[in-house]
Amino acid sequence: MTPDEKQDLIAKVDIALNDVRPHLAIDGGDIEVLNVSDAKIVEIKWLGACSGCSMTAMTMKAGVEETLKRRLPEITGVVAVN
Repeated sequence: MTPDEKQDLIAKVDIALNDVRPHLAIDGGDIEVLNVSDAKIVEIKWLGACSGCSMTAMTMKAGVEETLKRRLPEITGVVAVN
């Protein structure tokens, strides 16, 4: 993946996450895209209340990963770095 392709994919991921952000914001949280690997695994960082929440694992699979894979089928997975 070229640097331009990577930046384009990161931008698309960020836009797709706008579907999830309102649900996170209700509880005082947010999510930030840090990187997309060459294997198309999205690296995110939980922000605000999400960074210490016990529900992030469920939110990751049921909310974030499902949303991204539905909107961007080329995404193979999502991992949190915090």
